[in-house]
Amino acid sequence: MTITPKTLIHHCLIGLRAKIVQSSNSQYLNFEGKIIDETKNTLIFKINEKEKRIPKKNSVFKFYLTDTTIVEVNGKLLLGRPEERIKKKISYKWNN
Repeated sequence: MTITPKTLIHHCLIGLRAKIVQSSNSQYLNFEGKIIDETKNTLIFKINEKEKRIPKKNSVFKFYLTDTTIVEVNGKLLLGRPEERIKKKISYKWNN
């Protein structure tokens, strides 16, 4: 199934390129890289050949989809394991 802006939060995020645009920890701001793993509470980025573990809860991410679409998502919507998010009904407002 293709990842679209409306379905992004229900998919596994591994392999997507992303950027941290807001974070409670200013050291994480503007980190950009490929997501190589995902846990219940963190995304693990590969940035300059190093791994960085970024908490989902206090961050806002910008995801770059394969069709050049850019989607900004509050990390609170991403909490939980991918297999749990598929089953969860998450209500959020989508703006085109």
